[in-house]
Amino acid sequence: MTQELRRFKAEIFQALGHPTRVAIVETLRNGEKSAGQIIEELEIEQANASQHLTVLRSKQVVVNRKEGNQVFYSLRDPVLIEVLEILKRYFYSQLSQTASMLKEIRADKRSTKK
Repeated sequence: MTQELRRFKAEIFQALGHPTRVAIVETLRNGEKSAGQIIEELEIEQANASQHLTVLRSKQVVVNRKEGNQVFYSLRDPVLIEVLEILKRYFYSQLSQTASMLKEIRADKRSTKK
């Protein structure tokens, strides 16, 4: 089971391995949107959006339904937004640590110049 779970996690991260796909997922945080709405919100080309939505569908990150000539997308499980929020906190934590190190380096340089 452990290997299967790792494979599943890797596939999810692979699906989210492009900034546009992350943006699509974030766009769907508040519910279903048409492909046209996603394209308009993210200001991306239709062909580009289609490629990324295909990846997200194939990895079962999003689901879609057709209504007439429109295709609507939604997150398969909104818990994925929580994962992205945790990654955002992780990013800010790393950024904060890097900023602290930079301050120390600058302080060291000033003290050695004196």
